[in-house]
Amino acid sequence: MELSALEKVGVWLACGLPVAVGMELWARVLHGQIWHRWLWWMHVSHHTPRAGRFELNDLLSGTHAPIAIVLIIYGCEATPGLGREVAFGVGCGMTLFGLSYLLVHDGLVHERLPMQFLLRWRYFRRLRGAHLHHHRFHGVPYGLFLGPEELSAAKAARRADPGVSEAA
Repeated sequence: MELSALEKVGVWLACGLPVAVGMELWARVLHGQIWHRWLWWMHVSHHTPRAGRFELNDLLSGTHAPIAIVLIIYGCEATPGLGREVAFGVGCGMTLFGLSYLLVHDGLVHERLPMQFLLRWRYFRRLRGAHLHHHRFHGVPYGLFLGPEELSAAKAARRADPGVSEAA
């Protein structure tokens, strides 16, 4: 059954926006539990001065792009129906997160792209500060967009229990 154009857009938004938000939570778990543990040998390139334009860690950042690409292509080429539109919406949500992450993390925080104009807003100044804290102590925050809140929660926990380390 073919959906109307309005129904398609509704499905794309209903799938894509929660996926874009959920990717922040997924990235936080992946960064803290996988990259800072099992894949530290690769991710450490991001925590050391870069000798050139790229770092080994850039490969980790692109691991979800092929999945998003396949979902978007399926969403464009498959037999019309709800599944096709869901796949397209999920792929677009993943892409929205990936593009946002690239612009803010690589652009604003690490100055690999000209995004410094974002520092006009307090939220982006807090986000940058939280991520630079992560680089200094190799602990929380592991998320990017929710990093300031994650860091505030960790600091509150340290105040409540002074035995908690700076990296926590």
